[in-house]
Amino acid sequence: MLPSLWPARTDSTGGQHDLSRRIYDRIQKKGRLNRWAKETGFRKREGKLSPYEFVVLMTIGQVGMKHPSLAAMATAIDTRISRVALHYRFSKAAAAFLLKCLHFVLQQKCRRLGQIDTKLLRPFRRVLLVDSSSWDISEKLRSVLPGAGGAASAANCKLQAMYDYKHGELAFLDVTAGTVPDNRYTAHLPDLLQKGDLLLVDQGYFKLRTLADIIAKGAFFLTRFPVRTLLKDASTQVPMDLEKQLPQVQSNACEMHVLMGGEKLSQVACRLIALRVSEQVANERRRRLKKEAKKKGRVVSQHHLHMCDWTLLITNVPQRWLALEMVRAFYTVRWQIELLFKQLKSILRIHQSDTSKENRLRCELYGKLIAAVLIHRIHAVENNRIWNTTCRQVSMEKLYKRFQERAFTVLGLLFSSVSEAVSYLRDQIKRIIPACLKGRQPTRMTTLEILEAQRDPRLEIEEPR
Repeated sequence: MLPSLWPARTDSTGGQHDLSRRIYDRIQKKGRLNRWAKETGFRKREGKLSPYEFVVLMTIGQVGMKHPSLAAMATAIDTRISRVALHYRFSKAAAAFLLKCLHFVLQQKCRRLGQIDTKLLRPFRRVLLVDSSSWDISEKLRSVLPGAGGAASAANCKLQAMYDYKHGELAFLDVTAGTVPDNRYTAHLPDLLQKGDLLLVDQGYFKLRTLADIIAKGAFFLTRFPVRTLLKDASTQVPMDLEKQLPQVQSNACEMHVLMGGEKLSQVACRLIALRVSEQVANERRRRLKKEAKKKGRVVSQHHLHMCDWTLLITNVPQRWLALEMVRAFYTVRWQIELLFKQLKSILRIHQSDTSKENRLRCELYGKLIAAVLIHRIHAVENNRIWNTTCRQVSMEKLYKRFQERAFTVLGLLFSSVSEAVSYLRDQIKRIIPACLKGRQPTRMTTLEILEAQRDPRLEIEEPR
């Protein structure tokens, strides 16, 4: 199997790489790949392109290709197979084979991965960010991956992802049609959580039943509050009217202990955090609401327009772990998964494919996602170590680009000598990591620096006059 981690080694700079031995071990276990290829029907007899070579081509090979055409792929493997023959290898069985490889890589754990050490993250086992990203594909695929149609594309692909921010690795990936709403995934989220986990999601995943299940599992959530949700005061059970109560608040931030949901729904006890926003931000929110409503032929309620003056968040994290003043800053951690999607699209180009065939599309996408998991593990090992020792951070964007520049060299070495590929990668990681460090900006703190300082600069800026 392709490496899920880098070999354990202490280099001259003091960095530990749980990288080379495990990479070597994973790649050498080609028997596992051959077994999976037979189980999925991808390999029925000996061919010019082995399961190992196919996986290497679709993962490391694609990282270095701007446009993974059949000609480019055939050239990358030294014409071991023709364009036509390669075309026929993109079968349903090939997609199932690569999906099995993706699941395997996601399940692998690194003993030396470590975790980001900062006070606000310590109470939680994992800090999980969940979100989705979608893109249009060939309209010929509308029967298997339909889009919204109309003014939008007839075919659309969506990627659901779960990212463990505390440890720095991808925990879950799934590919669906663009028409599958995010809240359909909400019911499955508790099954992916463990006791002590913290889940950060946007409002699109909100569902009371799921929040109740998360609490029952001993896990935590932090998300935006949908303004139409019924609220009661947790102590008096009296219904609450935020539109009347919030204008009476004198400060820029307040919190209330509430019960969400009516009598026929799951009632969820939590903290409601209300953060006043600037007039400029509130007006921009109203403009976007009206624009979106007009597009759908609807009218925005006055209640919704009034609530634009506030950012409303809900959480079951106790105050002793997450003070009111840091809730907004902690929620901005969720933007890290948006940055993840940015790298997947801008560098790995998961949203670009020249094919109108479902099986080839899935093969290309699964291969790129396997590569993404591996690159994120490299980043996690180095970023966690460097942050915990020097309070510096490794730029994910820079690391992706440096890895992409070396992808074809790694590809050629993996085809000829695994040991040489491991040696080359080990040496290159030591060389490029110092150049991938984020620069310090005195006037602009990163999310992690804000968490470490336990001070939200935006709340300070927006203190009332």
